[in-house]
Amino acid sequence: MNEQIQRTMDNLKKHRMNAVYVQTKEEVLPLIEEMIPKGALIGTGGSLTLAECGVMDFLRSGDYRFLDRSSDMTAEEREEVSSKSRSADVFLCSSNAITEDGCLYNVDGNSNRVTSIAYGPKKVIMVVSVNKIVKTLDDAIYRVKSYVAPKNCARAGIKSYCETEGICAALKTMEKPGMTDGCDFPGRSCCNHLVSTHQRIPGRINIILVGEPLGL
Repeated sequence: MNEQIQRTMDNLKKHRMNAVYVQTKEEVLPLIEEMIPKGALIGTGGSLTLAECGVMDFLRSGDYRFLDRSSDMTAEEREEVSSKSRSADVFLCSSNAITEDGCLYNVDGNSNRVTSIAYGPKKVIMVVSVNKIVKTLDDAIYRVKSYVAPKNCARAGIKSYCETEGICAALKTMEKPGMTDGCDFPGRSCCNHLVSTHQRIPGRINIILVGEPLGL
């Protein structure tokens, strides 16, 4: 664990979030199992990281009341599951970026994830690879506009400027775009932006930092 990771973890803890570091993705699942009681109602945000760590298959094991947003659902069914997730015992997801001063930065289109991070579920568990650690909030904003949003739109087949051009429209036209600058496409994925800092409820948000690249 290098100085950047240690500094980030220390600052997350100052903001009353729990943070733990593991070297590999294989170490994630045993931690998750310790943190979630059997029979708990579980919600998740869309996350390649969770899938890569085997978390999604684990939640489907039958030991939990898993609110599964499977791909074969209708839009109405998926919305119903997302709505129930806001009152889950535990919500699992990843984060688009974490700043060295201990802030979480997340951007959503449908916004079921940022909603549950901010309020509702009793516990939030984030699995985040260390390549998502950035120095400042401006760096987090740039990471989403230049990489995360285009990749997510391409993966999900969402028609937007960044899906077509491979980069946010704001980066094409502005020297230093702000957090909310972007395209006007109906399918824009950057609709709601959440910066999580000092928490009123200590330990509600739990971050597992993984020392290898995962997700986007």
